Amino acid sequence: MELSGKHALVTGGGTGIGLAIAQALAGAGAQVTISGRRMKVLQDVATDGLHPQVMDVTEPKQVVAGVEDAVAARGPVQICVPNAGIAEGRSITKMDLDFWRRTMSTNLDGAMLTIQACLPSMLTTDWGRVIAVSSIAGVRGLRGAPAYSASKHGLIGLIRGLSEDYMGGPYTFNALCPGYVDTEIVTRNTAEIAKRAGLSEEDALGTMVRSNRHKRLIKADEIGAAALWLCGAGSGSVNGQTIEIAGGQV
Repeated sequence: MELSGKHALVTGGGTGIGLAIAQALAGAGAQVTISGRRMKVLQDVATDGLHPQVMDVTEPKQVVAGVEDAVAARGPVQICVPNAGIAEGRSITKMDLDFWRRTMSTNLDGAMLTIQACLPSMLTTDWGRVIAVSSIAGVRGLRGAPAYSASKHGLIGLIRGLSEDYMGGPYTFNALCPGYVDTEIVTRNTAEIAKRAGLSEEDALGTMVRSNRHKRLIKADEIGAAALWLCGAGSGSVNGQTIEIAGGQV
């Protein structure tokens, strides 16, 4: 695959799934802007093809300014990957409105703002890909995490709506829906699930592993490979889709 001359922007690109996607795209020749809230985290992973950009997706002015800076430095964003998100479980009887709004602000509003800021430059070109990172929770829901599930369902709705708006053009909009991926988020959530459910951390991790149909954690570079495929030749008819990466049927 050859992505030389293409500019990609990946939010939450300094760690986990975002970093794996950014590295996959850079490996194919793209110049990739990786954004996040902490410059040191971004600088620690920045190599040839990966360019750090501090940007908090919950802050509209930062998103607009960050994307403008990236476009000025590397040209139109032709691959937009709204990946930044938070994954916290809390039952509806234990959540407050601040928790709900914080989840939506990051997972859904942040994705919308990112796409909204990137699209004007993409539309000046003859090819573009928007690849949102949702979750299997956006397809089937996740027990104990209604806010997270709602945010990821909403993200899929956003992608499907945009695919209809730009149907027939050279731009596609798809959502990746991973199961449990071996990242820092799973490591953190293992302790939280163990505490909430009265389990050992080993048993809590086992619960997540068994939720993936092939009974193992997914590797982050598997998600990167799926994103790369959506940028490849022959992917133009894949549009408005939810691509489930969970080891089997969800």
